[in-house]
Amino acid sequence: MSKKGRILVAMSGGVDSSVAAVMLHEQGYEVIGLTMKTWDYASSGGSSKETGCCSLDSINDARALAVGYGFPHYILDIRDEFGDFVIDNFVDEYLAGRTPNPCVLCNTHIKWEALLKRADKLDCEFIATGHYANIRLQDNGRYVISQGKDENKDQSYVLWGVSQQNLARTQFPLGSFAKAEIRQMAKDMGQLELANKSESYEICFVPDNDYRSFLRHKVEDLDERVGPGNFILNNGTIVGKHQGYPFYTIGQRKGLGIAFGHPMFVTRILPKSNTVMLGTIDELEKSSAVVRNINLVKYETILEPLEAITKIRYKDPGAMSMIVQDGDNMNVEFNHSVSGIAPGQSAVFYEGNDLLGGGFLI
Repeated sequence: MSKKGRILVAMSGGVDSSVAAVMLHEQGYEVIGLTMKTWDYASSGGSSKETGCCSLDSINDARALAVGYGFPHYILDIRDEFGDFVIDNFVDEYLAGRTPNPCVLCNTHIKWEALLKRADKLDCEFIATGHYANIRLQDNGRYVISQGKDENKDQSYVLWGVSQQNLARTQFPLGSFAKAEIRQMAKDMGQLELANKSESYEICFVPDNDYRSFLRHKVEDLDERVGPGNFILNNGTIVGKHQGYPFYTIGQRKGLGIAFGHPMFVTRILPKSNTVMLGTIDELEKSSAVVRNINLVKYETILEPLEAITKIRYKDPGAMSMIVQDGDNMNVEFNHSVSGIAPGQSAVFYEGNDLLGGGFLI
């Protein structure tokens, strides 16, 4: 074993995880690559070409890179665990009128657990991923995630659920680099095709980005179970018909199939009555939120009001707020109203660049 130790690297076949693996290899770690197969393309009901981290091409790309650099590579089939937890939750959340965050659940409950379980079998002290984030051990003994150097690529938002125990064995080699630098490293490695690989921003098991088609595929009688319902205004006035409440999300403006002469948004979803409420941008704004199932990262507890930046979606720039813990929940009071708080999405709290923790919006 090398002096640096043995490390298991999650390799999707993309440029980020590939460069991360080579970087650690060149730093002197004994690298073992692992590609996780999380889903079957055929089971998604999608209509586009198979792409992304679970395609055969991506798996082959990861293996070819590992072979080229002389370190082992394994494929781990976690389709059952992924499907039972992440995909079932995805469907259940939409049927409950919420907007799910599958990447957070996958990181928290599936990928890290699967990586560490396999790391133990392979005598790996550490695991690593290609996430754009940083991690450090602070004086209070807690491991802290902080935002990556590249603001446009920072992925700390989807990492709020990873436990302290798992963070203790985790490395993020790309945290101090910009995406452009990583692409250049791939070119310098002679991996031109890898360097120019396009990125996918869709949910991995919905590669055509049509979650409505995916829901219909997974719940065959969905249209019969739900059916059309009413669009209503805040005062109860019925203004049109919708296709069924699971096919809409808070803040949605396009695809409503109804014209008002001015922008209208989905402001609330009522599953029991199959009703979707519409309103103006002002009606979409809220000054407070409650966040459930919190996981704290930087501090063990936050029992006194603390000023924090709260992000309510992945690409949200964040809003200044006061947060205070209430059992397993976090109460959030925004300094200024924010728009589009969607139950089921993650609310993530920051102190400067440091990740305080996060949870799911109620």
